[in-house]
Amino acid sequence: MNRFNPDKLLLSKWTAVQPRNKEKHFLVTELQRDEEGVVLQVELQAVYSRRSEWLDWQLLRDDQQWFLGWK
Repeated sequence: MNRFNPDKLLLSKWTAVQPRNKEKHFLVTELQRDEEGVVLQVELQAVYSRRSEWLDWQLLRDDQQWFLGWK
């Protein structure tokens, strides 16, 4: 399990264990928060194609799907 503080996800770097749409390296470019400031989702942007997608931030904790940093 990847351990991190969800409030510090902005601009963090991630590597997909299995490439998604031939994309492997991602950057968190935006955080979606609720009214109380709790992080709900992150926007992941592919480094190569600049394609973006929203993802539940808790999925990044799964080390079977994501590595923290670029590998």
